[in-house]
Amino acid sequence: MAHFPRRPPSGIHVIVVGAGFAGVSAAIECDRKGHSVTLLEKAHSIEEITRFGDIISFDPNGARLFERWPGVIEAMYKVARKTTWLDLYHWKGEFVTRQSFEKEKMWGPRVNGHRGELYNIIYQHAKDRGIDMRLGQKVTDYFEDDDKAGVVVNGERMVADVVIAGEGVRSRGRKIVLGFDDKPKSSGYAVYRCWFSGDAIKNNEMLKHLVVNGDTHSGWIGPDLHFLVSSLKGGKEFNWVFTHKDDGNIEESWQFPGKIEECLKYVEGWAPIVQEIVRATPKDARLIDHKLVFRDPLPTFISPKSRIVLIGDAAHPFLPTSIQGASQSIEDGVVLASCLELAGKQNVPLAVKAHEKIRYERVHQAQATGVKTREKWHKANWDEIRKTPEAIHLTREAWLLNFDAEKDAYERYNQVAASLSGERAKL
Repeated sequence: MAHFPRRPPSGIHVIVVGAGFAGVSAAIECDRKGHSVTLLEKAHSIEEITRFGDIISFDPNGARLFERWPGVIEAMYKVARKTTWLDLYHWKGEFVTRQSFEKEKMWGPRVNGHRGELYNIIYQHAKDRGIDMRLGQKVTDYFEDDDKAGVVVNGERMVADVVIAGEGVRSRGRKIVLGFDDKPKSSGYAVYRCWFSGDAIKNNEMLKHLVVNGDTHSGWIGPDLHFLVSSLKGGKEFNWVFTHKDDGNIEESWQFPGKIEECLKYVEGWAPIVQEIVRATPKDARLIDHKLVFRDPLPTFISPKSRIVLIGDAAHPFLPTSIQGASQSIEDGVVLASCLELAGKQNVPLAVKAHEKIRYERVHQAQATGVKTREKWHKANWDEIRKTPEAIHLTREAWLLNFDAEKDAYERYNQVAASLSGERAKL
């Protein structure tokens, strides 16, 4: 087994529920910080987690954290999209502006790639570290007292010092945090996502420029809909995704196979190239109709005894237009693992409270960027944009992207912990 740098053992045992990006990253960070980790995942194989693959993005604030996991960022670069720009078009086809991301290189790496491929890289890294990861583990309940927390998994009770609930918007951990069962609500929007080989369009006169000259990244912006396409691996792979208004009510399952003819109805009257991208999609391509759910912002991410913590989508689902959901879930694990390290085994609840205090405002400000971007695009005033094309650029702000969650947690922990201890003393 390869040697990975670790902090001295903390004696803190952590159970992580859910092996998505949030859960595996939290497990890796806890291992780095000297905690012992058991990761529980209900899927029986990793293929079940990765099979709904399409594009996922990590901005500098998230991707920079991968640089601390030996070999990970290098492996990601090999499969990531090699573009430093986004070309934006009016929905009827007129080119509007190219947004460059070149200057962000000083903030840290950007990684955009196939969800399954990038996930497999971090999952393999967790395995190489020797983290105890168990598949086929169905968690049905969470519990806690003053001294420990635990889960009921496959009918058995398992306890630890702290439990991290990272199993998405339907996490059972939400009930113990909120005190009641809340249901996902429809956001009023849905996304069609598709991924296929670039070979399918390389001989198509209207589309071949999207794949034959290496990687590309383009978007068409229109009323209540935006359509993004990109190619990766030198144009060998291609994907498209579009967000649109949706009146479908959300059931507990919100991901369905999509139909090409339905997609074409949404882009009727759009630029011929957009319609051709949909039409040229191979019959065997995986097309997903993904209903976007949201939850009201939670009053808290932590349980009454501060031994159970929600992270990632379980705590704060993001709209895709924020381009921050994945990065914020990585930040969650980094900050929590750091707080536990700094607090020590005797002060786990204090660490959990400090984590929430450090994360809460930042997460909610980041969440709000998704709605702002969608509104800016879907309700674009084209007369104004023709005068100042950069008005339609994605908002890229230093407070969000030029940020090191680990450094911030180490710098702020003592002050935050002291303020929390002060609050307790007053009670």
